[in-house]
Amino acid sequence: MTVPTTTDAAVCRVFLVDDHAVFRSGVRAELSSESGLQIVGEAGNVADSVRGIVATGPDVVLLDVHMPDGGGVAVVRGVADSRIDTQPVYLALSVSDAAEDVIATIRAGARGYVTKTIAGADLADAVRRVAEGDAVFSPRLAGFVLDSFTGRSAAPEPHLDPELDSLTPREMEVLRLLARGYTYREIAEDLVISIKTVETHASNVLRKTQQSNRNALTRWAANRQIS
Repeated sequence: MTVPTTTDAAVCRVFLVDDHAVFRSGVRAELSSESGLQIVGEAGNVADSVRGIVATGPDVVLLDVHMPDGGGVAVVRGVADSRIDTQPVYLALSVSDAAEDVIATIRAGARGYVTKTIAGADLADAVRRVAEGDAVFSPRLAGFVLDSFTGRSAAPEPHLDPELDSLTPREMEVLRLLARGYTYREIAEDLVISIKTVETHASNVLRKTQQSNRNALTRWAANRQIS
């Protein structure tokens, strides 16, 4: 965890949460070049994120949705439980545009949700907007939230897919994490199971979906919008 010190209250103070250090570095460089924004800290796991946010009191937290030890929702809840005087505003920044991820993160308390395909200038604008009280979403994600809060289903209509339907709930969890690029070790930590158990589930997923390797499985999952 990195927590720089700052005394400048004129800027929007931002804390970065993402489990990939290289990605954090890129976001830090993008936002640091924008006027009115200052990175006051960063972290790559839930515990360090909660401690860093409580220590620095940022205006906005850029929040990774999926991390091996719990993810964005766990960070929001951890900070809320700390009972600090002023809670930050959360803007989710994720590779996932799955309806369930968007809805869960917004219900947890995030003010916006954008995907990692967003341009640097647009991300900076999104940070400023949520800091000012706006709700910000990447295109099409706003519909998920609207449908959820008006009682309509944000998920697509069910369809017949024998291969997909053959997977158990745990195998589906493993499939989603594999499609997001998680390693076996990260999946094991996220699901609190052994690496050997992950390997067994992954093998079953490959067999049931009739895919030859992980790359083929990732493409198969992407074609079915599984992420």
